[in-house]
Amino acid sequence: MALVTLADIQAAGVTLTGIVWTTPVEGSRVLSDLVGGRVGLKCENLQRTGSFKIRGAFTRIARLDDATRAAGVVAASAGNHAQGVSLAADLLGTTSTVFMPGGAALPKIEATRSYGAEVRLVGVTIDDALSAARAYAAETGRVLVHPYDHPDVIAGQGTVGLEILEQCPDVATIVVCQGGGGLVSGIAAAAKALRPEIRVVGVQAAGAAAWPASLRAGHPVRLTAMQTIADGIAVGTPGEHTFEHVKALVDEVRTVSEEALAQALLLCLERAKLVVEPAGAAAVAAILSDPGAFAPPVVAVLSGGNIDALLLDRVISRGLGAAGRYLSLQVRVPDHPGSLVQLLNVLAATGANVVDVEHHRLVGDLGLDDVEVTVQLETRGPGHADEIQDALRGAGFGLVEL
Repeated sequence: MALVTLADIQAAGVTLTGIVWTTPVEGSRVLSDLVGGRVGLKCENLQRTGSFKIRGAFTRIARLDDATRAAGVVAASAGNHAQGVSLAADLLGTTSTVFMPGGAALPKIEATRSYGAEVRLVGVTIDDALSAARAYAAETGRVLVHPYDHPDVIAGQGTVGLEILEQCPDVATIVVCQGGGGLVSGIAAAAKALRPEIRVVGVQAAGAAAWPASLRAGHPVRLTAMQTIADGIAVGTPGEHTFEHVKALVDEVRTVSEEALAQALLLCLERAKLVVEPAGAAAVAAILSDPGAFAPPVVAVLSGGNIDALLLDRVISRGLGAAGRYLSLQVRVPDHPGSLVQLLNVLAATGANVVDVEHHRLVGDLGLDDVEVTVQLETRGPGHADEIQDALRGAGFGLVEL
């Protein structure tokens, strides 16, 4: 199977002229300090439709012959590719039908519809939606615009790599989230053609990591289950084309925990002032998890910023917990007047901010004269959290961290 070439990617760049934006590479002092050298954030979360996906979608549809394109296109996506296909089809004067998992984020569904696509919700995962899209394409004769596994899509995504090399010519390491592998394949094809010594690292969510086992086996291996907040990279099976690219061009594939993803999203929000979805923060999560593994200058690709506000709230809470800034404790105190005041006074003396307090009297092993109090606290970090717990123990309270 032939790999996408630099010429293919450069041709895609010509096709995309005036369609996509050249997104900035923003420096990150926090990550640079951790790595010990310059780290930049390639902000594809600021791209049209909120992700890099418009690049591959437009390239694929634009390269169809007029008659085929006029018949309309079909796609499957958890959200970002859906929006990219919908906008690309509209810009190119055709129609699109997009299959999305039933649990897709409402803002992504509504945004896809707003660009002009007919949206059909089916199944639970992107693989379910992709199966339905394939069947519909076979039934109607319309072309399936695959979310990652087509040379034109890979070439379009590869234009991100061309931009990185122009904006950071001395880059040593490029870190990219990896689901189906279209983005990392395209970036690696561009980067390795221009500077073979560049290290390209793909990053998967540990709860949806099909690539490590596939690379070990020498062929795509399907996951039997996935669970991650990073729905944009929750892909159960690598593609045939992308597998060949990753095998040949990507230096390493790493996995990151849910806590790392949440902490990375929080860092992007607080320190870089950038709204990024969990999948889009995967590269940052990898750097936070093991900063010494990445030789600078480093560019981490923020692949997308489309996140439901309710999910954002939950992920921020999880990120605060992972950063040691959100602490939940169970404390057993005597069930008599003044006990809660005493507990709260100790917490006030430590400077902890009490977010919530709950009393529990119906706990199986709780004594008749005791009450269990659950407190949720905002802290200034891990050291402060330790101080709070030491203060409570010093005051005679027995506690269990949740």
